[in-house]
Parts: sequence; C-alpha cells; structure tokens
Amino acid sequence: MTPTTTSTSTTTTAPAPARTPRPRALSASRTTATAARVLRQLTHDPRTIALLILIPCVMLLLLRYVFDGSPRTFDSIGASLLGIFPLITMFLVTSIATLRERTSGTLERLLAMPLGKADLIAGYALAFGTLAIIQSALATGLALWFLGLDVTGSPWLLLLVALLDALLGTALGLFVSAFAASEFQAVQFMPAVIFPQLLLCGLFTPRDDMHPALEALSDVLPMSYAVDGMNEVLRHTDMTATFVRDVLIVAGCALLVLTLGAATLRRRTI
Repeated sequence: MTPTTTSTSTTTTAPAPARTPRPRALSASRTTATAARVLRQLTHDPRTIALLILIPCVMLLLLRYVFDGSPRTFDSIGASLLGIFPLITMFLVTSIATLRERTSGTLERLLAMPLGKADLIAGYALAFGTLAIIQSALATGLALWFLGLDVTGSPWLLLLVALLDALLGTALGLFVSAFAASEFQAVQFMPAVIFPQLLLCGLFTPRDDMHPALEALSDVLPMSYAVDGMNEVLRHTDMTATFVRDVLIVAGCALLVLTLGAATLRRRTI
C-alpha cells in the first residue's frame, strides 16, 4: 500500500507598506517652517515684494495730490482707502503665489510629507501676514505723518484696522486660489470678489442711502466693516463699541475664510 503524502503550501504575505502618519490638525513647528520657506522664496522675487509693500503707499500718495485742492476730501476717504489698498494687493499677490505653488507641483510634494492642509494655509497666512504688518505700517505712517491725513482717533487703531484688512485680503486670496486653474483665472476673481465689496462698502455713498437690497447685501460683506472701522477712528477720539464690533467682524471673517481655504485646498490643478 503506497503511503499518501500530503503537501502543505505556505503562503507568504508581503508586509503592508508603512503608512505616512497623518499630521495633527495644526502644528506650530510645521507652520513656522512653511512660513519661513515662503518668505525665502519671496526674497528672490523683488517685484512681488515691491508690489506688496510699495503699491499701497504709491496709491495713497497719488490720491493725496489728486485732491490737492481739497484736503478735506482726502481726509474723508483717505482713511477708508488706507484699509482697502492693502486688502486688494494682498488678495492679488496671495492668490497668484498660492496657485503657482500648485501648478508647479510644489504643493503636491509638500502635502505628500507629514504636512497638513491647515499647516500649509497657516504658514502662508503667517508669511504674508508678516509682509502685511510692514505694508500697513508704512502706508499708515505715510498717510499720517507725510501726507497729513487728519484723524481724530489713535494712529494705532488705524494701523490695527489696516493690518486686519491686509490679513483679510490674504485669507481671500488663499481661498479663491483653490478654484482657479491658471494665474489668469486668479486675476479674474478680483472683479467677482473685490469689486462688489468696493462698490457696496460705503466708500462712494453711505450704505444707509443705498437700495434696501444692496444695503442688506453690504451688511454681510467684510469690506463694509473695514471701512466702518476706519471711519470710527476718523471721527472718534476713543475706542467705541462700534469700532470693536467692526474689528471683531473683520478678524472673524479672515479666520473663517482661512478655515474654508484649508478645507478646499487641492494638491494639484486639473
């Protein structure tokens, strides 16, 4: 009788590839490292730095001498534009710079590392926020001590609103860059995002005098509160409750838009 031999086949399972640990929601070290990288890149682009820092000053200088024969007119709108000019320039530069990171593949490589979207957005906000501080300080100093902008309140409050406006422009730029496929499209977002706010913020006419529908729309646009905050500093010696409300709304809108920017950030442009 022939014995039966039973062969047992052993299946070797390949070890699962090591997974990259998911980063925490936000890390101070990763955020500051991202901000440092962005600032190093900007140092090699002097035209962008000039646009960020000098253009608002040039615009204010031009505005002052446009109303050379009517200093009161400059006083009435100069404070508002002191906040609007930084918002516009920061929006434009930030949206294009972030989009360039994605189209060049840099963003995809960064997110392949233990770097969260929140770290990336916060790092960009920190880097451009640093430039916003310089920009706002120069523009405020130029308007007050060289161009003779006459404000009743503290110059520090004026600087605070200008800085928050610049940070809001940074947040809006980071947010809209997720929806643009090219730098040209990023520029096209300006008429859609900035121009309606510019028309409805109360710069050209008091918001109370607008059509009720437009007035209601202006009540939900952050630039309206930026202009209102500047006007509070222009007219009152002390910090008013309205000023505090306006500042908190602008800061809250910037934080909300940054959060939305982190949620909608894409690795690449399709």
